[in-house]
Amino acid sequence: MATFFTSDTHFGDHRVLNLYPRPYGSVAEMDADLIARWNAVVGAGDEIWHLGDFARTPRLAAELLPKLNGRKHLVAGNNDIGPDVAHGWETVQPYAEIEREGRRLVLCHYPFRSWNGQHRGSLNLHGHSHGRMKPLPRQFDVGVDVRDYAPVALEALLAARRPKAP
Repeated sequence: MATFFTSDTHFGDHRVLNLYPRPYGSVAEMDADLIARWNAVVGAGDEIWHLGDFARTPRLAAELLPKLNGRKHLVAGNNDIGPDVAHGWETVQPYAEIEREGRRLVLCHYPFRSWNGQHRGSLNLHGHSHGRMKPLPRQFDVGVDVRDYAPVALEALLAARRPKAP
C-alpha cells in the first residue's frame, strides 16, 4: 500500500479554467483527465489524502468518489461544502498530522508559514496556492496545477528537492 497526496482538483468547477492556465477546453475534459491521471497512479488499496477543493458541489463529489481509486481522506479546503464520510471519504477533517515513511507530515489545505515540528524535520503538505507561492524548506504544494494533474507520492516530492548528482 502506497500513500499519495493531491489537492485543488476542483472537479466540475468552470471557474478554475478561467483562473489558472489548465490545458483543458472544457470542464468535462478536465474532469475526465483528472480521473484518468488519478487512477493511473493510485491503486485500489492505496491511501490518498486530498488536501482540499475537491469538487464544486457535494452531489458531484458523491458521484465522483466511487470512480476514483484508493482509500480517500479529505482535509477540507475553502471550496469544500458539506463533505462527510457518507460521500465516500474515510475521514474528513480541517487539518491532520500523520507519519509516513518515517516522516511527520502536517497536512492542511492552506500553506503555513510555521507548523508543528517545523524545526524538527516535519513537512508541511498543502494546496490552495496553485503553485503561486514560494515554498519554505520542507514545504510542498501538492495541488494538481504543480504536480502534472495527478496525485504524488511522498518519495517523489522529496526526490524533486534533492540536489542533483554531479
